[in-house]
Amino acid sequence: MVSSLRKAFNEQFTAEKYEAFLKDLHSLHPGDIEFRVCETPVFVDKTFTDKLMHACESIVDVICDDDFLKLTENAIPPGEKVPNEAKISHMISFDFGVCINDQGELEPQLIEMQGFPTLYAFQVYYPEIVEKHFSIPSNYSHYLNDYTKETYLEMLRKLIVGDLQKEQVILLEINPDEQKTRIDFRCTKDYLGIETVNLTDLIREDKKLYYINNGIKTEIKRIYNRIIFDDFKANRASLGNVVDITADLDVEWVPHPNWFYRISKYTLPYINHQFVPQTFFLNEVKQLPDDLEHYVLKPLFSFAGQGVKIDVTKEDIDAIEDPENYILQRKVRYADVIETPDVPAKVEIRMMYVWLEGDARPHAAVNLARMSKGKMIGVRYNKDKEWVGGTVAYFEQ
Repeated sequence: MVSSLRKAFNEQFTAEKYEAFLKDLHSLHPGDIEFRVCETPVFVDKTFTDKLMHACESIVDVICDDDFLKLTENAIPPGEKVPNEAKISHMISFDFGVCINDQGELEPQLIEMQGFPTLYAFQVYYPEIVEKHFSIPSNYSHYLNDYTKETYLEMLRKLIVGDLQKEQVILLEINPDEQKTRIDFRCTKDYLGIETVNLTDLIREDKKLYYINNGIKTEIKRIYNRIIFDDFKANRASLGNVVDITADLDVEWVPHPNWFYRISKYTLPYINHQFVPQTFFLNEVKQLPDDLEHYVLKPLFSFAGQGVKIDVTKEDIDAIEDPENYILQRKVRYADVIETPDVPAKVEIRMMYVWLEGDARPHAAVNLARMSKGKMIGVRYNKDKEWVGGTVAYFEQ
């Protein structure tokens, strides 16, 4: 996206450098990075960064509005509301496609957002390895708001661990060793010292939760939640007799599970911004648009692109029995913006926000990016392709 830097990077790139980079990257926790790691980072100039930040801050305005909780009360499915909800979402992510408008200009367009953690720890480790093997200009950083590695980790420790002992804080997931994001769990322990605990290993006594830590039953006072409650609901029967984490428990959540639903596709119809595509609740659409091919159909309660229809037909819509659980979102035109050795690649940038207790609003801290040469961002659309996969954006300072 910065032509001079792209040209220089591509000219200096070799397959041998990439293989050495991958070997180094995988050496810390061998076997724990399952997703494809892209050959290149993304370089973002100040103009585009300003567009990203303007869009994010406008959405944050909606989230911080006094009426937001009331507005999103129906976002939480019946029977899945967890007690003792926090007043803020400690972590928020905004996914933007790098798109092209009718004037031929690059602009961000919001694809999705979530009040849920993402790779907040891995995005500290990964760029360090990038910078060992590739030349990154000194006036570019993957951090936002002037964070450095040291100040970012200090903030992350305050956000997740706070004043508690690290043994009293756990990262909670279902079958964590099977998750494709487990490299982030490992890095979280490396940086913060907290253990990852399988849901099936929780112990409940009255309203308190415990886990076995080095042979000692240890009380859990805070959960860094990585369980997607959609998955919990879908897999609950197969998990056996597990603790009901939707019960009223003496534990703090970071972030609280209810925010996964509040800040999600459900919120999109309420946002009016030039970098947010028009979105409608399907049950509120009185007449289908004539240009239905320019829309995407998405279920409200799904994750990682499951159930999304990108080539929508009237028959698809007529077949839906619960239209209140779907949105119709106008398609965006991804730009083939990153020059690669064969064909250009598309990009999504995830702006990763944090919200600390006592702060009036969340703020941007770090990012990740994904490159694609398929119809959508995702593994199944990029099989057997190169210069695609997970990466990071470096912003001009």
